[in-house]
Amino acid sequence: MTRPAEIKYSPSHEWTRLEDGIATVGITDFAVEQLGDLVFIDLPAGSETVSRGAPFGEIESTKSASELFVPLSGELVEVNSGLADNLQPLADDPFGAGWMIRIRISTPEEESELIDLQQYEELLAQEDEH
Repeated sequence: MTRPAEIKYSPSHEWTRLEDGIATVGITDFAVEQLGDLVFIDLPAGSETVSRGAPFGEIESTKSASELFVPLSGELVEVNSGLADNLQPLADDPFGAGWMIRIRISTPEEESELIDLQQYEELLAQEDEH
């Protein structure tokens, strides 16, 4: 799978696509692959203020459970609630239909804390070495 170059990544394997002050957030294909067979996702119910680095949900597989982290602070404006009933978009289209939440960002300068595609792939290469 080709990872999109126009989006930003976090070291905890979330991706962020920014459009007009709204950040769409999901997890990368690498994260989905590492988790294995997905069985459950717990996403927030709706509108709330979220802070960068705080957990916004949890995803479980047959192997483990992992927290999901907010990449940018702001107001949660939309949740992909369909994922609760069907986790397949996470595997089939993690950078599209597999999005999880949308945030109206309140602190645009936090974007500089995210990494680009090249930096993310370098991070993955380092993880492969360990």
